[in-house]
Amino acid sequence: MKNITLSADESLIEQARLVARSQHKTLNTAFREWLLSFTRQSGNVQEFDALMRRLRHIRSGGPYTRDEMNER
Repeated sequence: MKNITLSADESLIEQARLVARSQHKTLNTAFREWLLSFTRQSGNVQEFDALMRRLRHIRSGGPYTRDEMNER
């Protein structure tokens, strides 16, 4: 595991520690969870872009009117 150093306002760090403590976590654990979530979001964008590239040959035939879109 690699160590990193971050800088933030002291009061913000203290608030973050309190929130983490209320969740029965350390600030370090909370940050690791956030970092994992943050990187997954980026992956989702990349996956979406890749899917859109694979499906670019598909055409919807639109644009459709509001009535056409609501037909059943």
